Amino acid sequence: MSDNALLRLSGLEKSIEGTQILRGISLDVQPGEFVTLLGPSGCGKTTTLRIIAGLLSPDAGTVSLDGRDITNLVPEKRDVNTVFQNYALFPHMNVEKNISYGLRVRGVKKPEWQRRVAEMLRLVQLEGYEKRMPSQLSGGQRQRVAIARAVVLNPKLLLLDEPLGALDLKLRQQMQQELKDIQKRLGIAFIYITHDQEEALNMSDRIAIMREGQFEQIGTPEEIYEHPQTRFAAGFIGQTNLIEMDVQAVSEDGLTLAYGGASVPARRAEFPVQPGEKVALSLRTERIGYARTPLEACALPATLKSRHYAGGSMRAILKMETGREVLVLCQSAQRAEGEIGDRVYLSWNPAEAPVVR
Repeated sequence: MSDNALLRLSGLEKSIEGTQILRGISLDVQPGEFVTLLGPSGCGKTTTLRIIAGLLSPDAGTVSLDGRDITNLVPEKRDVNTVFQNYALFPHMNVEKNISYGLRVRGVKKPEWQRRVAEMLRLVQLEGYEKRMPSQLSGGQRQRVAIARAVVLNPKLLLLDEPLGALDLKLRQQMQQELKDIQKRLGIAFIYITHDQEEALNMSDRIAIMREGQFEQIGTPEEIYEHPQTRFAAGFIGQTNLIEMDVQAVSEDGLTLAYGGASVPARRAEFPVQPGEKVALSLRTERIGYARTPLEACALPATLKSRHYAGGSMRAILKMETGREVLVLCQSAQRAEGEIGDRVYLSWNPAEAPVVR
C-alpha cells in the first residue's frame, strides 16, 4: 500500500442475491495512473467499478479518494466520473450541450462553459462538431464526446466500463492509442474495465487480473506477461501452452523438471517449490520453435501433426510423446522444417518459460 495513493480500496466484499461477488479485494491507484481491471465475465470487474462510483455499497471494506473515506457518499458527492460502453449521450442534445451539461447543472456561466467545451473538443479532436447531434456521429466520435463530457468537470478519477466494446476491431485499436494519449495529456487517473487482453497490455500502466471476486495478480503489463504468478494468470494473458511437469531438483540456478521420461532445465520459480511437486511450465506460442534438431537448451521430441498458413504467421501443432498437443506460432517468413508426420524437436529458451503454480 502507498501513502500517496489517489484511490485506495481496502478489503471490499460484496454479495448480490446470495452470491459472493467480491472477496476482500484491496488496491491502490496512484495519481495519473492508468489501471485496468482485466478478467472474464462475472469475475467482479463491474461490481468493483460501481462501488467506486457510489452506485453500489460494499458489504465490508472501504473506498478512499485522496485520503478521504467516500465509502458512503452518494455518487454526485464523489470527485469521480464514469464513461459507459453505450456512451449514454443525450439524443436530443447536440455535442456542445452534451459536453456542457454537467457544467450548466452546476451553474457555470455560459462564457466559461463554452470555453471549457472548446478546450475539450480540441482535446478529443472534434473541433467544429459542436452543433452536431449524436445520431450524426460515428461510433468513435460518440465515444470521444462521452469522454469529453466526463472529463470537462475535472474529476480526480475517471472510470471506464468497456468503453470501446461497441466499436469494430480497426476503430477499437485506433481508439486505444487515442484514449491513452488523452489520459496522459489530462493527467487524470483512469480505471478501465475490459476482458480484451491486447487492450489491457497496450494501454495500461498496471493490470489487475480478476478471478472469482479476487485479484489473481497485479503488475505492469510486462510483469504480468513475463512473470505470471499463477496458472490462471499465465493462461489468461496471451496464448500459451501450460504443461504440467514434476520438479526433479531445485538449486540456486533454477529447477530441473521431468516430463515424459526426459529432464529439462527451467528458470527459478517465483514461489517455494520442493522436489516431487508438480508445477506448470508456460510455453508461449511465439517463444517456442521446432526443427529436426534441438534449437535451444530445452528440447523434447514430438511429431509434426499439422501446419497452417495464417497470413503473417504459421500455426503448427506438435504432438508430444505423452500425447499432449502443443501450439507453435512462427513468423511466415521463417522456414519451418519438416513435413506432416515427421519427428521433430520442440525447443525453447528456459529463460522465456516461466514456472507457475
